[in-house]
This record gives sequence, C-alpha cells and structure tokens, in this order.
Amino acid sequence: MNNFAFIDGQNLILGTTLSNEPWKVDLYRFRRYLRDKYDVTKAYYFLGCIDTKNQDLYDMIQDAGFILVFRSYDFDAISHKKGNVDTDIVFTMMRIFHELSNVDKFFLVSGDGDYYKTIDYLNKQGKLGKVLLPSHKNASSLYRRLNNSNYDYLDNPDLKRKIVYKKKRK
Repeated sequence: MNNFAFIDGQNLILGTTLSNEPWKVDLYRFRRYLRDKYDVTKAYYFLGCIDTKNQDLYDMIQDAGFILVFRSYDFDAISHKKGNVDTDIVFTMMRIFHELSNVDKFFLVSGDGDYYKTIDYLNKQGKLGKVLLPSHKNASSLYRRLNNSNYDYLDNPDLKRKIVYKKKRK
C-alpha cells in the first residue's frame, strides 16, 4: 500500500491541547501509528509561517518522520502572518491525486470542516483512507455525513493511549 497523510499541524495541536481534558500527541508514536495501522508511507505536516524560535520543534517533527511543509507568504509584507494552511493542504492533496496514480489512500488529520468537499470527493473516488479528527469537541459536524468507518477521533481512549505523550521519568 502507498498511503499518504496530510496533517493540519495547528488543528492537531489546538484540537488536543484545548480539549476538555488537554493532552499532547507524541509525534514519534503518532507517526509510527500511521505507518503501522494505515500503511502511511508519506506524512505531510503543514504549519503556518516559519518562526526561528521554533526550530527545535521543526527538527523534532522531521526527526519523527514527517515531511514538514510551511505556508508560503511574502516575507516583505507588513501585515500579520496568518498560519492558515487549509488551501495549501487541499491543493497538495488534489495535485497528488491527479499527478500520482500510485497513491492508494489519502488520510487527513484535522477536524476543520473546510476540508469536507475534498474529503467527500476523495471518498467518491474510492481514495479516502480516513479522517482522523483531533477531538470530539472541535470536530466539524460535516464529517458525520461520512460512513463511520471513514473517520475516527484521536481522543478515543484506545487510540489516545497509543499516541499520547508521556513524560519520561528522570
């Protein structure tokens, strides 16, 4: 199987840390989970603008096995840099869908309803693997239109136990 995952990094972080019971995803365990459970060969992790203060985080994301993708913007612009990566993810998914015939399934990690039309299209084409929603609380109700087998919640106890970050004892 040649499956690809697309992770909305901000949605993943905010969806878990701002939930009723905040928790943190262990990106190493999460990447292993995607590989072992869903045969994900490439996992794209999308983030907003680059901030040099976060270089350790960027290094860790890549070390965990994700392909890090930053949002493009004009560095010379004076306005506030917004980290919205929705259109970048949709564009990348659809470009890969049309250019690479060897991708079996597409997986999305986000609860944002802005992706629903793309997910619905991929589902109708038989290319949707699954939508992994970070939390019950912050997931768009649009995804309930899908068959239950097409989505899961990362905060489901069995799944959360496999990917939660656990502090290492000293």
